[in-house]
Amino acid sequence: MLLNIFSRKYKNGAGDYSIPCIRLDEKPSNIPEELEYLYDFQTVDNELDYLGHPDSILFKDGSIMTVYPSGHGKGAIRGKISTDGGLTYNKNISNQPESWKNSRETPTVYRLEFSDGTPDKILLVAGNPDWHDGKGTIGGFNFSLSDDEGKTWSEFESVYTKKQGYNFTTIVAMASLTRLKENGKFVDKWMAFFHDPKFVNYKTILSFENGKAVWSKPEPYFAEYRSFEKNANMCEVEVVRSDEGKGDELCLIGRCNNKNYNSVISFSNDEGITWSKPAFVPSSLNGERHKADYTKDGRLFITFRSIERDKAKKEKYFSGSACWFSEGWVAWVGTYEDLKKGREGQYRIKLAHTYLKKQTVVELSANGDTGYCGNVVLDDNTIVTSTYGAFGEKLKDGTYKTYVVSKRIKLSDIDKLAKTK
Repeated sequence: MLLNIFSRKYKNGAGDYSIPCIRLDEKPSNIPEELEYLYDFQTVDNELDYLGHPDSILFKDGSIMTVYPSGHGKGAIRGKISTDGGLTYNKNISNQPESWKNSRETPTVYRLEFSDGTPDKILLVAGNPDWHDGKGTIGGFNFSLSDDEGKTWSEFESVYTKKQGYNFTTIVAMASLTRLKENGKFVDKWMAFFHDPKFVNYKTILSFENGKAVWSKPEPYFAEYRSFEKNANMCEVEVVRSDEGKGDELCLIGRCNNKNYNSVISFSNDEGITWSKPAFVPSSLNGERHKADYTKDGRLFITFRSIERDKAKKEKYFSGSACWFSEGWVAWVGTYEDLKKGREGQYRIKLAHTYLKKQTVVELSANGDTGYCGNVVLDDNTIVTSTYGAFGEKLKDGTYKTYVVSKRIKLSDIDKLAKTK
C-alpha cells in the first residue's frame, strides 16, 4: 500500500523536493579530471532548425540507434547511429523505409525478446494524431519491424485506422511497451499504451501469429478512474516492472498535462488488468514523459521534462505568469521501493541546460521543451541518454536552435559528486 500522505482523493502533491539536485549544466572550476566528462554532451543531429522527441535502442553489437521526428512531435523520421557508445553519432540508418518520411508523430522503439528461440525483433511505432494542419489523420498507428538488429526494416503497416472502420486518434504511440507474464512466466505478448485527445488512455496487446504481428483492439485501461484521468489530463504513461524488470508488479507513472497535479502513480498486480487508486509522486519525480531504466546495481534512472509547482520556488527562479516552471532535462535516481513507498528517491540530476528565449547564462529555470528521452544502459553500466532542446546554438535571427543531443554518465561518478553536496 502507498503511504497515507497519498491517500486523500486527488491530493495534488504540490511542493518542493528536498533531495540533492546534482547539476551537470555548468562545470565547476575544481572538478576532478575523471569527472569532467559528466558536464559534456554530444550532438546527435543539428541539421535542421528544429528537431525533437528522440528514442533510442541498444543493438546487440553495442551500437545505439536514436530516432526522432523532423519537427515538434511530427515529421519525417530521421535517425543516427553511434558505434562507440554514444561518443559520436556519424552513421545514418541504412535502408530506411520510404514510409517513414510520412510519419505524423514522434517514433518510439523497443526490443522484443521471444521465449521460443525466435530471434529478437526491433519494433518502431508512431501514432497518427490530428494536427489540424489540413491534412487530417488516418487514425490508428503505424509500425515497422526489423529482424536483423536494424539493418533492414519493414515499411510502415497501419492498424486501427479510419479506413479500417475504427476511430482511434492515437497520441504518443507507444508511450510504453511492457512484456507480459502468464502464470508467473514471461510470454510472447506485450502491453502497449497510448492516449487520445480527450485523455482517454488505451492499451493494446501485441502478439505474433505465424510470424505476423497482431495488435488487439485498443481498450481503455484506466476507466475505473475516468474522472481523475480527465481532470488531470493524464497521458504519456511509463510502466516499470518490479524486481529489476523480473517481478510480478507493475508501476505506472503518468504525465498530468494540465499542470494542476503532480505526476500520477498507480500499481498493478495482475499484469495491467486492474490498477490501484491513482496517487501522486513526490515533487522530486514530477514531470512529463518519464522514461525508466534499471542500472546494473538495481537502481532506477528515470528521465523526464521537469515540472516545478512549488510557489515559493517559482517566484524565486522564474518570472513568467504560469503557475509552474521547468528545470528542463532532468533525471531521478532511486529504487523501485522508493516508488512503492512514496519516497523522494536518492537524488535528481539536471543533465544539461536548455535555454529560455531571453536567457544568456545557465540558470536553474530552463526551457521545458525537452525530455522524451531515449535511454540505454551499456555493459559497463554507462547510461547513454538522449533528448532534444535549445542547448545554446543560435540561428541567424538570434533565437536558439532546437536539436538532439546525447550524454554519457555513470551513477558511480554521480555518487561521488553527491557526497560533496
